[in-house]
Amino acid sequence: MMVRIRTMARLTGIREATLRAWERRYGFPRPSRLEGNNYRVYSREEVESVRRVARLVQRDGLAVSDAIAQVENASLDVPPGMDRLTARFWPAARLMDTEEMSRVLTTARESLDVDTYCDEFLLPLLREMSSWLDIAREHLASALVRHRLWQVLLSVESPALGPRALLACPPGDFHEGGLLGLGVHLKRKGWRVTMLGADTPADALRAACAQVSPDLVALSFVQSRERAEFQSLLEEVLRACSPVPVALGGPAARQHLLTTFNTGAQYAESAEEMIALWNQARCAQNRP
Repeated sequence: MMVRIRTMARLTGIREATLRAWERRYGFPRPSRLEGNNYRVYSREEVESVRRVARLVQRDGLAVSDAIAQVENASLDVPPGMDRLTARFWPAARLMDTEEMSRVLTTARESLDVDTYCDEFLLPLLREMSSWLDIAREHLASALVRHRLWQVLLSVESPALGPRALLACPPGDFHEGGLLGLGVHLKRKGWRVTMLGADTPADALRAACAQVSPDLVALSFVQSRERAEFQSLLEEVLRACSPVPVALGGPAARQHLLTTFNTGAQYAESAEEMIALWNQARCAQNRP
């Protein structure tokens, strides 16, 4: 199955204009063209290659040309067997074969380290499901993958001390996969994590802040919203969490960066960026 450029942009976080510019300048990616209308279409492997380039640029600070060369030269090798596991998962998902999907997920967990299992295997599966599966199959498969992410989160030992993060999706947003991945990374970096999960209303955030006194609230915005709706929702969330600093992530927050900053929240692409923002805020508070 192939996807068009709009879906490629949604799956990778790279804008359509940027994808076209990379194609012109670097010959990457290399889409096929549909007969009759000349639309660009991309395979699942091309989606993953673009995602790897984006990760090298955004997280590791590589120049685009260097990142593309690294991916194309296969220095970012996929761990042995992971491609085969992914290739087994999608047919099982299309057949709604729960047992086979579970076997694939178990094999991946046994053969991959925690970070690779979450970042390179489970989260890409979640991001791609709406493109490869219909609604019924997506619901079944995503429930299984989210369950595995919860298992990983709960298996990471929580420190007795250390800063606490309160993690949630805002009202109307049910995509908690990225939030679970963030929770795994934060716990592995010594944070205590309280996970509220999907569709969390402002009143629940307020009550949770009062109960656990978090050092940081992290919200994952995946569901796309118009600017006015996004701003109104964010202002309500900030009032509920005040005075705790709030950091946002997710593609829907990326669409409204100026509104995010003007409203008083921060934006982070990764756990590392989120921790850096929290450290900056803490240092600023301690200045005389």
